Amino acid sequence: MGFTQAFKLALKSILSSKMRSLLTMLGIIIGVGSVIILISLMNGVTNEVVSAFESMGTNVLNVSIVGRNSSRKINVNDMYELYTNNMDVFMAMSPTLNVSGTIKYGTTTYTSTSLNGVSEDYAKMNQLEMQKGRFLAYSDLNDYHKVAVVGTYFDQEVFNNNSIGKYIKINGYQYEIVGVIEEQDDSAEGSTDDCIYIPYTTAAKVSYSKVSSFTFATINPEYNEYGTYLIENSLYEVLQNENYYSVSDRATLIETATEMTSMLTMVLVGIASISLLVGGIGIMNIMLVSVTERIREIGIRKSLGAKRRDIMSQFLIEAGTTSALGGIIGIVFGIFVSEILGNIVGINASPTFPSIMISFSISVFIGILFGFLPANKAAKLNPIDALRYD
Repeated sequence: MGFTQAFKLALKSILSSKMRSLLTMLGIIIGVGSVIILISLMNGVTNEVVSAFESMGTNVLNVSIVGRNSSRKINVNDMYELYTNNMDVFMAMSPTLNVSGTIKYGTTTYTSTSLNGVSEDYAKMNQLEMQKGRFLAYSDLNDYHKVAVVGTYFDQEVFNNNSIGKYIKINGYQYEIVGVIEEQDDSAEGSTDDCIYIPYTTAAKVSYSKVSSFTFATINPEYNEYGTYLIENSLYEVLQNENYYSVSDRATLIETATEMTSMLTMVLVGIASISLLVGGIGIMNIMLVSVTERIREIGIRKSLGAKRRDIMSQFLIEAGTTSALGGIIGIVFGIFVSEILGNIVGINASPTFPSIMISFSISVFIGILFGFLPANKAAKLNPIDALRYD
């Protein structure tokens, strides 16, 4: 018996008992659908994480000084000297100071707004584009100007798109708004757009804080490793203790985040695959029932010259066809649910072609694997005993 004829017989057998066939496929449908949904959602999450990091620049190194040597401390001038001595590696450097302060406009206090003291190069390093006005200038830092650059939340919600030239109060001091950064998120309160940047020199002066964080940008992400080496070597020479500082590479953070989401995806897919195992057992049970129901048919076919491999291939193809149809339905179900969940969560959760093909292949493999026992049982039947079976 050829493959085409066996496939037609398999379809006829499946269609003759539609409800039983559907119930048999249910485990495969749920298993394949779950795998598609989980892979799609995790791919969407991974892409969002990677995009978030890439939007901030993959050539950026963040440096934090968390301890101080009693004999000497790291200051801003030291870091600028490191930068200027290695301009073949670094394209820019900015001290960064996270300021805890009271931000007010009129009688309203804004508690969710992030306030950071930075240099004039910070926008270029972090790919921040200006919507209007300008970013901080060197003269603002050098002369301790009380100027501020705000996100679109402040511009739209507080100043009705007319913030340039207006004043906000930070820790009791008036700051003139000189620029608005282009929207990065959704301009909502507490989002990335709810931010204020002021000169780090002014921030350090009015908050009585020392700058302990620095942001370096390499000429190219390929220089990140060497740039990290230069920074760590320089810091160790002064502080003599690796626990006193940390250097993080955004490109490395992207790789780490991708690896973590990939591991989580594998774990979730492994859990979802239990449904495929259950589906395979269901197919095996139904195929055993099918063999029992068709013993006389098997006996007749063997008496007419059918060989063991013909009987086995017939039942294996039937099991594979059942699981393949379940896999196709599961793929359609998975794609449909993935799109819906992706829209609800706000990520692109479209399944990839490889994930679809892998899921389909696994479903067919499960059917053939669990269909082997019933097929083998049918192939081993004695034709005389099969013809006498009632």
